[in-house]
Amino acid sequence: MAEVTKFVQTEGELTYFHEPQVFNYSILLLSEDDDILYVGAREVIFALNSLNIAEKQNEVYWMASEDQKDECAMKGKSIETECFNYIRVLQLLDENTLYVCGTNAFRPICDHLDLNIFQMEGRNEEGKGSSPFNPSESYTSVMVDGELYSGTSFNFLGSEHIIFRQSQQSKLKTDYHAHWLNAPRFVSADVIRESENDPNGDDDKIYFFFTENSVEFQFIDKMMIPRVARVCKGDQGGLRILQKKWTTFLKAALLCLTPKEIYVFNVVNDVFILKSPDLEEPLIYGVFTTQINNFEVSAVCTYSMSSVEKVFAEGQYMKQVSVENWETMWLQDTGEIPTPRPGACINNDDRAMNYTSSLDLPDRTLLFAKHHQLMLDSVSPLGKKPQLIMQDVNYQQIVVDMVKALDSNIYNIMFISTDKGTLHKVIISEHGTHIIEEIMLFQDSQPIQTLLLSSKNNQRYIYAGSNSMVAQTPVAFCEKYQTCIDCVLARDPYCAWNPHELTCVNILKEEHINGDLIQELNGDASPCIGHEKIKEEIFYHTFNPESTAELKCSPKSNLARLVWKFEDQILEINTSKYLFLKDALLIINFKPADTGVYHCISEEEGLNNTFSQYIVQHIVELCPERGKC
Repeated sequence: MAEVTKFVQTEGELTYFHEPQVFNYSILLLSEDDDILYVGAREVIFALNSLNIAEKQNEVYWMASEDQKDECAMKGKSIETECFNYIRVLQLLDENTLYVCGTNAFRPICDHLDLNIFQMEGRNEEGKGSSPFNPSESYTSVMVDGELYSGTSFNFLGSEHIIFRQSQQSKLKTDYHAHWLNAPRFVSADVIRESENDPNGDDDKIYFFFTENSVEFQFIDKMMIPRVARVCKGDQGGLRILQKKWTTFLKAALLCLTPKEIYVFNVVNDVFILKSPDLEEPLIYGVFTTQINNFEVSAVCTYSMSSVEKVFAEGQYMKQVSVENWETMWLQDTGEIPTPRPGACINNDDRAMNYTSSLDLPDRTLLFAKHHQLMLDSVSPLGKKPQLIMQDVNYQQIVVDMVKALDSNIYNIMFISTDKGTLHKVIISEHGTHIIEEIMLFQDSQPIQTLLLSSKNNQRYIYAGSNSMVAQTPVAFCEKYQTCIDCVLARDPYCAWNPHELTCVNILKEEHINGDLIQELNGDASPCIGHEKIKEEIFYHTFNPESTAELKCSPKSNLARLVWKFEDQILEINTSKYLFLKDALLIINFKPADTGVYHCISEEEGLNNTFSQYIVQHIVELCPERGKC
């Protein structure tokens, strides 16, 4: 389990945006070139200054009509909460146009938003397949070369789910069958581009992540399984078999469990794919919880993209077979696999055999693909175990940033939201896992519905949407570390100590880059010695005889421990005189002999040393008259 450095924000450090009577700020889209954050909420779309989201630049209301709301209510839906137009798709179509879709009182609708005048074009296109009907249902979408790929429900009742491509050329979708999708809860979708110099002539691929009811473990009632699914961008469907259906849809289980299966994390809540020229291949970060009710434990598992693709390209298929009493079960298909390989993208080898499109594929390949979407092999995480496990926390979303520290190494920093309105900032390196800080984004502990990262070099922010507002926070609060030791022991790659200014600074800001900055991500704070003087806070107290005296002191972090001294003698823990709390010392049955000076010392282990800081001094005296202190 990882420790958390608690971090309490003060006024003015976070920036917020909200409008009266507007709710469900759940869709965020960033245009970094224009410094604009687009926000989709209930019946309205906003354009905000992404450097300061409190500055609203534009807005357009897109409301369901009264007739549509009345019809929605007549069908049994709530006129107070459900029968509105909840924005569910907000994608950049081109530099001048946003493609937007909404639930529209359970009659999904799509339109184009002209960014030049910030008005809807009024197309009112059918949104079925692009947006869910129900605003509370899961969904995901990604725009790829002007075509929308979505995972959503396809009917009013929410009983049919599809992975759908909205295209003028060829609309494709999954089939309505449990072995394609079985009550999925979609969480994420993204595209992985193939290199233009790829020697295999492979296709771009779109990946979907979701949790669904298992078909392969029917002996466990509604066992849930986290999945990754994939389709190919060039898929055109089949000519006779799988007409207007995906020929390349494959899915596999994502494993996220501890050794010896002490914890099995079988519900995926969010996925972030980290792509960068500095990486050999994209990395998939998944946030997982368990299916067990009333048991809060969360994990982050990381997967290589090659491990996912290997399962689809080389793994064994499962098939459904009939057994007694008309029941079925899923087993490995040990029969011959047709050529070209079912579910694969068209590549150079296929073109050499005159298969230039999925429409050219032979019936035997398409027939096999129609009944074999599920792979036998699962995708294992890097290290064969979670990179982070946290108890009593329900993680919801994740984004990942990359920062080059002063040691010239690149570190991946995870920002993970909870259902209590907090954000955990986590570094995983060769030195171990360390949760740098916990930031309270929403004071009323409302769940964070969505996270978005701005990755500009010197202007990096996290944006979070909730039911009532949007929050903006910088990726680092370096100035909050008041001492060199605190700055270094935070082990934050964004932060370093400037010995000339005696401040902790953000290394992403160019003016701070120089050879004198102190940053040791291994926890070696010895370079700080001689660069600072710690000023101890002083408090004065008077207590009544035989009372319980409380002396407050907060450790620098949960990685630190408190040591108490009385008149320069270290207080022993195993005594009935004192009670040592996490952030205080209690003196039981206070007597004249207990008067004097108490020092609170914060100790934290660095790389090779234990660093001690005197942080609070309490001067304690007896009350002159009982009861009048």
